[in-house]
Amino acid sequence: MCGRYRLSRRKEIRAEHFDAELSDLGWEPRYNIAPTQPVPVARQHAPEEKAGLSLVRWGLIPSWATDPSMGARTINASSETVANKPSFEPLRKQRCLVPADGFYEWKRATSAKQP
Repeated sequence: MCGRYRLSRRKEIRAEHFDAELSDLGWEPRYNIAPTQPVPVARQHAPEEKAGLSLVRWGLIPSWATDPSMGARTINASSETVANKPSFEPLRKQRCLVPADGFYEWKRATSAKQP
């Protein structure tokens, strides 16, 4: 996954797809979402329930971590090895859908950063 992403589409589009309003979560569209920030995700709590939107902190905090900032260091995972790493154990049973309409990395252009 890239280091930043955006979720800026009209709220009506998200309401149609996920049957939920982000304003109910206290979240507004953003162009620069960074690790550890609160983000909306679609998840299903029980097999018989319909998926709904929830607000969660972006990042994966392993069960053995003592510092929540670990979540910022676990956003980039290699698809070839993610199933074998202990940090990504939740991959087996705890999944969610992260709505996004763009992904990007910051690059240094002289002294400034450019998305």
